[in-house]
Amino acid sequence: MKNPSRSNERAGIEDNMLLTMFDASDTKDTNQDSLDERIAFLDAVRASSIGLEYGKPPSSKIFAAVFHMLRTGKSLQLIVASYKLLVDLEKCFPRAYLSGEDVSLSPSNSTPKLIVAEEAWSPLIVGLDNAPVVREAGDKQSGGPLDPSSFHRLIEELAETLTESNIQATSMKPLQNLLVFQYLVIVLEGDFLPRNVTMNWSLQRESLLNLLMGSRKISYKSLMKDCMKVTCLLCQLVQNDLSKNLDVEKSSESQLSENHHIALSLALLEVLKNTHVFMEKLLVMIMALDMSRKKADIEGHTSRVDSPRTPLVDIVLDELAYNKDNIPHFLKIFSESKWKLEIVVQYFWKYITKPAAHTRRSNGSTVDATFDGVLTCFSNNIGTKSIIKKIGADVVQLLLAHGFQAQLSILLERNANDNIAGDREGASALVDFCHAFISAFDSLRSTDKNMEILSIGKEALFIAATSISMKS
Repeated sequence: MKNPSRSNERAGIEDNMLLTMFDASDTKDTNQDSLDERIAFLDAVRASSIGLEYGKPPSSKIFAAVFHMLRTGKSLQLIVASYKLLVDLEKCFPRAYLSGEDVSLSPSNSTPKLIVAEEAWSPLIVGLDNAPVVREAGDKQSGGPLDPSSFHRLIEELAETLTESNIQATSMKPLQNLLVFQYLVIVLEGDFLPRNVTMNWSLQRESLLNLLMGSRKISYKSLMKDCMKVTCLLCQLVQNDLSKNLDVEKSSESQLSENHHIALSLALLEVLKNTHVFMEKLLVMIMALDMSRKKADIEGHTSRVDSPRTPLVDIVLDELAYNKDNIPHFLKIFSESKWKLEIVVQYFWKYITKPAAHTRRSNGSTVDATFDGVLTCFSNNIGTKSIIKKIGADVVQLLLAHGFQAQLSILLERNANDNIAGDREGASALVDFCHAFISAFDSLRSTDKNMEILSIGKEALFIAATSISMKS
């Protein structure tokens, strides 16, 4: 049997040796010898953890050193290498995961067991609102975890960078912010998703995501609005061709050589293309958290420590209603079918006239608050005219088209996974849905003779007609 004290002592010696490699080049970022030493440090960390069959996770000091390189490095090679190492370590040593038992073989009322690495290092310090703030100073403290206010500031900086008409690659800071954000989302996702599977609010409550969103150090609504702003700005950049918005010509302000500037520009271009995926993951996780909290509240599992928060869907709806120009950008880049459909349906029902209840004792709502229910509201010219007047013809088309795409995706996935019911039922439901969608557009055109069908509407109508001909 191994002596634990000997193992700990050996691990401590190995950590000290690795950290010596890091400290030796800590104050000399620009020369080649320093860069080589840091790359060697990253390779040594990878070899001692990921590279071994029974590798162990690095110590907190090692993690902090790698995080420090990501946030303060002045070499593109070093920044990308440290980011990849941190991501690979998250995959290899998850901070939360479900037990290896096959949940599908367990009784229906059983709950999968959650395993949490309580001592795992985290790039975020949450749940301690009295903890000292981690400043942005370019010293070793930059390797420490970010607190909620620093996370919010990171999102603000992303918005500021994307707001610029031309994103000039004059320094490593924009690339570092983007990669730090992506890494933080990976960490939040790795901790939240296993907890969410358990459907146990006491476990979901302790997630990094819930603690971050509930921190008193941030303005939750302001943070969510900034996340939406980043999402819409990313969509505009992609639509306008990122390469045209990214200033790839060397600026006179740049301290970089010509070759390094071109390499940084290309790296920034590629990372920008992927950032919207990570922002969508963050928003979807928050919406799932809101739904879990609502369910727990209904079941009486919440307490005073669960401070009330405005659901993210409500914030999204308010922001889109306030600035309708963002609707096409947000819906185009937000691809998750379930939540996109929820946003479209709820947006419509903000403006659709609700039928009056017949009696005070009427049980339940008479409103069909689904996308099918929305399509029904376009069954006559009076209802259609009212919706167009309140929302606008173009916005109605956008919402209908995106709602159709999301609902169609859900129906097709459901039919593909349904091995019990016959194909006829699924095909019939799909055909009925496509007919209802085409009918809604027919009502739009008959109500507004001057309305021009948008390209996204034409595409959706073509798909609907094709689906009908294939299934009929």
